[in-house]
Amino acid sequence: MALDLEEQEQVEELKAWWKQHGLYVLAGVSAFVIGVAGWKAWGYWGQKQSTEASLLFERAMQATASNDLKAAKELSGRIMENHGRTGYAAPAAWLAGKTNYATGDLKSAQAQYQFALEHAKDAGLEQMARLRLASILLDQKNYAEALKQLEGAHDPAFDALFANLKGDVLLAQGNSAAANAAYKEALAKLEAKSPLKAVVEMKLDGIGG
Repeated sequence: MALDLEEQEQVEELKAWWKQHGLYVLAGVSAFVIGVAGWKAWGYWGQKQSTEASLLFERAMQATASNDLKAAKELSGRIMENHGRTGYAAPAAWLAGKTNYATGDLKSAQAQYQFALEHAKDAGLEQMARLRLASILLDQKNYAEALKQLEGAHDPAFDALFANLKGDVLLAQGNSAAANAAYKEALAKLEAKSPLKAVVEMKLDGIGG
């Protein structure tokens, strides 16, 4: 339940990121390619790649929204394989990771979140990939690596999600006192209407916080 709510929070962050930055990413890639003097053929190729990737990504998002996980995975994979140089590759990898996680393929999900983390051109997307990667490492009981992912610098908008997941890792390690502090930090950072707030409160109650 908690993981589902965290996923909802991150999906909303991804939608907000894409609404705010998607066109700029595409415009930035196109402007760079077009601006290279004498490379008209390359400019045409770059524009074509970005346009195709954009259409595929939109279809992948629609497939995810309609719970067609097979289509979402296939479309995201096509973007990563055929349009890896575009600004759509990292978001597609994040989406593929989410889809594979939902179907229980943790190994593929981990690889795709790592790809998104390494290729993200936006700090928000990078941080969402880091959160999901840390979640998988927690599932694998690789607590040290999970904490390593969560200890890096991140935008304050993600403070609550990072603190909540850090609390989960610390609690799994048996460090109740540190987990208590992390959950309290998450609770302080969450908005009043966040569906995750009640979950964090339950976690605190469970460890006597």
